[in-house]
Amino acid sequence: MSTPQHCPGFQQHKNLKSFTCKCPKCKKEVEIFSDEFDKEHVCKTCGVKIDFTACTLDGAA
Repeated sequence: MSTPQHCPGFQQHKNLKSFTCKCPKCKKEVEIFSDEFDKEHVCKTCGVKIDFTACTLDGAA
């Protein structure tokens, strides 16, 4: 038996991109991953919906 080189799920998540969005109301930064684009996101601080068009590519996760 050999020791795995990566944690379980590594292959399916190795190409994810991380996006940082600022809330339009309170300006708190929210991190969103590229596999979450089909979900609605709201700011955990003030409850305003996050607009993905205001997001910038931050890098690979």
